[in-house]
Amino acid sequence: MTHFLDIHTTDPADLRAMIDAARRMKAARRDLPRGAPDDEQPLAGRMVALIFEKPSTRTRVSFDVGVRQMGGQTMVLSGADMQLGHGETIADTARVLSRYVDLVMIRTFDEAVLHEMAEHADIPVINGLTDRTHPCQIMADVMTYEEHRGPIAGRKVLWSGDGNNVCASWLQAAGQFGFDLTFTGPAQLDPEEDWIRFARDRGATVRIERDPLVAAKDADLVVTDTWVSMHDAQSARERRHNLLRPYQVNARLMAEAKPDALFMHCLPAHREEEATSDVMDGPQSVIFDEAENRLHAQKAILRWCLGV
Repeated sequence: MTHFLDIHTTDPADLRAMIDAARRMKAARRDLPRGAPDDEQPLAGRMVALIFEKPSTRTRVSFDVGVRQMGGQTMVLSGADMQLGHGETIADTARVLSRYVDLVMIRTFDEAVLHEMAEHADIPVINGLTDRTHPCQIMADVMTYEEHRGPIAGRKVLWSGDGNNVCASWLQAAGQFGFDLTFTGPAQLDPEEDWIRFARDRGATVRIERDPLVAAKDADLVVTDTWVSMHDAQSARERRHNLLRPYQVNARLMAEAKPDALFMHCLPAHREEEATSDVMDGPQSVIFDEAENRLHAQKAILRWCLGV
């Protein structure tokens, strides 16, 4: 079964093919009216279940629109609708859904839920996000960088802030796409050693540098993410803000990167916290291109999973 579970478990040639397909599909839409279906309808007659244990804006809208543009239909289900793992087991849910729909995209908390769903489903499963990784986002990010600056191979990416699930997928991508990554952030929030090791084993240079201004030197791309989760208690939010304040992406930090460096943030953002508005709205920012490219990258992922 062709699942899309993580960057590091997908063959690099397939990842590259998906990026190329996403760019072709985006180009093909340029002359179409907004909301019009794609000229190709590869998902005609297909039903896709979109399962959200975690709330979402970009993931929900981009997957829903992408499936519809390609001629398919969606069924959006929340964790409350399904009570995943609380009544019926995840394995049985996967078996039942396999009788009804053609593909499942799931956005969940525990990575184990994703893997159990994929293990027992007879249809493809896509990782829309877990607490550990966020591969669809990074496919859109790589696509966005390459639209603006050409191949990402050999470039230097700076991650500033929390070594979270998005950072984890960036490290996986470093190993698969051949770029280097520097992490700058507090030691308490370092990325997982497993992902650092994966990238290094694949030939990427991964550095950890506590001084953000030193870390930013000669970066081709600066990336950050929100410092807090919607589920964090207020006391935890305050602790994280205190830890992460030195790693804010601001004009001073961007000045240490290359003059043509890009800035990315997967959104939603807390402006003036992890990044200042002058950076987010500035000429180096591609955050809204990045958000748009979730649509195109995920359409390519859907087609790859379904072989259409």
